[in-house]
Amino acid sequence: MKIKKYTMGVMQTNVYFALNEEHGECVVIDPAANAVKLIDIAENILRTKPAAILLTHGHFDHILAAQELAAHFGIRIYAGEKERETLASPDENLSRNFNLDISITEFTPLRDGDTPELAGACFRVLETPGHTPGGVSYFTENEGKPLVFTGDTLFQESFGRTDFPGGSEKQLFDSIRNRLFTLPEETMVYPGHESETMISHEKKYNPVVYLSQLGAGGISI
Repeated sequence: MKIKKYTMGVMQTNVYFALNEEHGECVVIDPAANAVKLIDIAENILRTKPAAILLTHGHFDHILAAQELAAHFGIRIYAGEKERETLASPDENLSRNFNLDISITEFTPLRDGDTPELAGACFRVLETPGHTPGGVSYFTENEGKPLVFTGDTLFQESFGRTDFPGGSEKQLFDSIRNRLFTLPEETMVYPGHESETMISHEKKYNPVVYLSQLGAGGISI
């Protein structure tokens, strides 16, 4: 599997193509915006066929191109089952704030521990709420090397905001400490914004570590 990243949209969201070159297929994670460009990337630059779309959570800047992409390629959208309200509501997914009316009601719901096999790869679903009520991360392996797509839960030396509808700082910290930080140290982290990192690095330098030790909180910047 090869990972290709494209940063797109008003919020500079990372869109990932998880490529299985042997199968000629890929999985698209968080198609943030500009479906026409993403289709062109898939068909003419990467020369691959998307087999599925995985959403880490329902905020508009991670889902804007999902429905058009799914319709074009005739594929399914997958998301956490507890994210249904966020995906469906323009108020909850924040699209209303940008004069948009985005609503996704048709998707394949995923539960914690599910292991969908897509484009020849097995993705393990980790429920990681806090940024949103039904946010999930996707753990898989690339030629034996572990990696995880964390959306807006965990960033390089930072973490997701919890002041949006349905956000919970306690849940977010629990998700990072008890779900993500228990992954293998060498796990590569592909976040929803900014640069890649590793679990081993975040366990040393992420503010969640010392905020948790102090019993304090705070919203990341």
